[in-house]
Amino acid sequence: MEYDWLGFGYAALVAAGGVVGYAKAGSVPSLAAGLVFGGLAGLGAYQQSKDPKNVWLSLVASGTLSAVMGMRFYNSKKAMPGIIAGASLLMVGRLGMQMMEKPLKP
Repeated sequence: MEYDWLGFGYAALVAAGGVVGYAKAGSVPSLAAGLVFGGLAGLGAYQQSKDPKNVWLSLVASGTLSAVMGMRFYNSKKAMPGIIAGASLLMVGRLGMQMMEKPLKP
């Protein structure tokens, strides 16, 4: 079994973003959302490690975050929502590419 290290790193980045939001602004919703979405992304990375074609949980988590944090970045121009939105958009692209890959024939 090969681990999805990029997916786990993305999950850690999302969770860290929630912690930074709480530390800088005292925002409990940022902490909760960061930990929930980081946990979902981590679970999705684990599922993808077991079955590389099982991308749905990761895709939903990163897609939702790219939309929500993209809008927050557009309205506030702050760095952290932009970082999370950019990373989420890259994950959506990566997962989309994995979905379109043709299986190798033995």
